[in-house]
Amino acid sequence: MPTGTEDLERLLVYERRHWAEGRSRIAGLDEAGVGPLAGPVVAAAVIWRAEARVPGIDDSKKLSEAARDRLAPLIREAALAWAVGQASVEEIFDLNIYQAGLLAMRRAFDGLSVRPDALLIDARRLPALDLPQESIIKGDQKSLSIAAASILAKTTRDAIMLELDGEFPGYGFARHKGYPTSVHLEALRRLGACAAHRRGYGPVKAVL
Repeated sequence: MPTGTEDLERLLVYERRHWAEGRSRIAGLDEAGVGPLAGPVVAAAVIWRAEARVPGIDDSKKLSEAARDRLAPLIREAALAWAVGQASVEEIFDLNIYQAGLLAMRRAFDGLSVRPDALLIDARRLPALDLPQESIIKGDQKSLSIAAASILAKTTRDAIMLELDGEFPGYGFARHKGYPTSVHLEALRRLGACAAHRRGYGPVKAVL
C-alpha cells in the first residue's frame, strides 16, 4: 500500500506527463461491480489537485473496507472535482455489463463540475469524447487519479448494497455486496432472485 511520498510520486507519473504538456485537469476513471450477481455497476471520476497528498491511496481491491471508508472523504476533499455514476441492473441486462460500465463512466464524467483536459481510464476508452484519453492496464495500481476513483466507486457501491440488504433481506448483500459467494448462491437457490439481481447472469437465470 502506498504510504510515503515516494509511493505517491510513483502513482503520479501519468498525471505529471499531462501536467508537463499543459493539461492541468486530468480525470481518472474507474468502475466497481462488474462481477457481482446483484446491484448496479458504479463508476467514479476524480480530477486530482497537483499539490494534494493523501497517503494510503491504492487500488481499492488491495485495501480493507475500513481503509476505503477512511480514504473516501479525504479523496473528495482533496480532489479538484469528483463525481460518481451508475448503471442499473435493467441497463446491465439491456446493454451487457461492458456497455453498462461505459455508461456509468460516462455519467461520472458528465457529473464533473470541472471539465477535464484529459482522461486516464483503467483499461477502457470512452467513445465520442473529443479530448485525450489514456487506457492504462491495471491503471488503479499505476495512477493516483484512477486509484482514487476506484475507491470512490467501490465505497459508493458498497453503500448501495447496504441499502439493498435492507430492502431485500435474506440474501446477505451487506456481507458479500452481491458477489457470487457460497452464501449468496445458497440464498439464491432458497429464495429465488429479487429485483436487485442481474437476470442475465448465469446463476440468476438458473433460478428464474
